[in-house]
Amino acid sequence: MELEINKDFIEKIKQLILSKDDDALLTLLAEEHPADIAEIIDLLNLNDATYLFKLLDSEKTAEALMEIDEDDREKILQNLSAEEIAEEIDELDTDDAADIIAELPKDRKTEVISEIEDDEHAKDIVELLQYKEGTAGSLMAKELVKAKETWKIPTCVSRMRTQAREVTHVHSIYVVDKKDILLGRLSLKDLLVASDDAFVSDIYIPKVDFVNVNDEAEDVARIMQKYDLEAIPVVNDKNQLLGRITIDDIVDFIKEEAEKDYQMAAGLTDDVEADDTILQLSKARLPWLILGLFGGLAAAAIMGGFENALKSFPILFFFTPLIAAMAGNVGVQSSAIIVQGLANDNIKGSMWKRLLKEVSLSLFNGVILAILVIIFGVIQNYDTKISITLALSLIVVIIFAALIGTFVPLILDKKGIDPAVATGPFITTSNDIFGIFIFFFIAKVILGF
Repeated sequence: MELEINKDFIEKIKQLILSKDDDALLTLLAEEHPADIAEIIDLLNLNDATYLFKLLDSEKTAEALMEIDEDDREKILQNLSAEEIAEEIDELDTDDAADIIAELPKDRKTEVISEIEDDEHAKDIVELLQYKEGTAGSLMAKELVKAKETWKIPTCVSRMRTQAREVTHVHSIYVVDKKDILLGRLSLKDLLVASDDAFVSDIYIPKVDFVNVNDEAEDVARIMQKYDLEAIPVVNDKNQLLGRITIDDIVDFIKEEAEKDYQMAAGLTDDVEADDTILQLSKARLPWLILGLFGGLAAAAIMGGFENALKSFPILFFFTPLIAAMAGNVGVQSSAIIVQGLANDNIKGSMWKRLLKEVSLSLFNGVILAILVIIFGVIQNYDTKISITLALSLIVVIIFAALIGTFVPLILDKKGIDPAVATGPFITTSNDIFGIFIFFFIAKVILGF
């Protein structure tokens, strides 16, 4: 049953910490899940959180450490000695351990690694720290179960038992040769029914999905999603088995990418949270606000170039927000669909077909909206030329905005730039400028000013 962590429960924890009643604290939290421990620690002040963290067993706090908010985790780690951090690291899988150590200052990294008792564990962590962020190597764990093709079945079972003690979840059994080159995978059913005289080479399945250690994490996520995998082995350029990536690591990666893309689409250049400092928040927001400012100034300059039109037909001024809003909305809609398609690897087929489809869709939507504008003009007794100007401008602006929203993300993706940039202020600002220019240009042609 889920632990109810309410105000009264947290107050009880605080009182026990204040009175240093360690036995009562240990009894109260003895059966709680590490995720609940992490939530409790997040709700305590730094001193109380550190006290509780040091009191609890490392086996429980190590898992909780991964669930704690990154900023809070950093503060807690600052209050722990290198030896205490190493005790936590010893309880974690290599991928999680590497993530924790990567957050430490350079001098502390060396100090903590030197305090890790298990030399093999420390060596694996150091190896993982070498891989570039955002690659398969940065996501993989070294813990796995593997079998040599030359082993007999009894030997295989015995060796697997030993390996499994170090693995939290055994998703697959991988088969390698004497040089650790990945050959395939082993079915547990086939292993159980095989004769004791059989070899692993007699029963293993040669077909196995794998990724290279330097593959992009996005590609790994797509492969695991496509083939519905719970884990996937990671190999080097020689096809030697290095580690595995499990579904929980991919889910965490996808979540982080989604948060980053959401913030980027909202016009935030850095990963920020609500409780960050004013300077951090300003640094993330200001670049896009500056872009918006220049976009607004450019739009104002365009309108200034049509000053005579506004004097002769002041009604045009009242419809500029409508044109700008429609351009921005259509552009964001189109770009959001393309960015989502790129993320899911669903953008297939000819670019010309996509161009034709976008133009057709925009034309259809534009005509419907243009008809509504004309009807509105009739109800308001607008001059026919004004209504035609608005209607035609809407159609052209919507088509133009849809094309920008479609092809800008594709171009950015080809250039290696995150296409999520295109779903936010970038598209909105550019379409506002072009939309207003198109509106006044069409107005000039029809109204003749």
